[in-house]
Amino acid sequence: MAHINRRYIDKHWLVFAIRGTLAGLFGFSALFGLFPNLELVISVIAVFLLGMGIIDSISALYASARKHGWVNSVIDALIDIATALCLLFFARFDIVGSLLIIAIYTFVSGLIDIFHGFLSTVDPTDRFIRVLAGILGCVMGFVILNAGIFEEMTFIRFFGAYMLVVGVTSLIYGVHNRAQNIEDHIARSESAHKKSSTKSTKSTKKSPAKSAKTTKRKK
Repeated sequence: MAHINRRYIDKHWLVFAIRGTLAGLFGFSALFGLFPNLELVISVIAVFLLGMGIIDSISALYASARKHGWVNSVIDALIDIATALCLLFFARFDIVGSLLIIAIYTFVSGLIDIFHGFLSTVDPTDRFIRVLAGILGCVMGFVILNAGIFEEMTFIRFFGAYMLVVGVTSLIYGVHNRAQNIEDHIARSESAHKKSSTKSTKSTKKSPAKSAKTTKRKK
């Protein structure tokens, strides 16, 4: 049986897979300098975070409709969408402000991953993945915030490296979560089968006794 605290992990495994794919693609592009200038990459980051927020919003609606936990998805969606809107409308042409927002977002995302790593699961693989990504996020956020001696595009490469790690860990986490869901389903099916078998065995044991009583009454 999977060792997952469903109170905190309320996302469908497919959400982790989609987030991981988007984060991996963006992280690879930013890390290896596929964007020609800083203004473009900040706009791409804003659109990317907005997409992530929309995915989490859909996840929250899906979880709410199925009467599952939705708080985790809502928090992630609010953080992603708020950061995207700040980058698009308030700090798009302010490079220093944009980098500050990106640094804060990276640091907060790292703290959330650490929080989930310790509270959402006792599975050592899942815990290691989330805590490692969280620590890296905190470190990268601190570096982006304080490393003023670097060139501007270097900050984006730091953020791209973090998002690439987030992409890989999210894909691993999603696949592992899917495997655990399958294990849960098999375990529940086996448990239900055992209960039904036990009930049928008890009923067959009681039936001879009932037939004996009925025979005595007839006599």
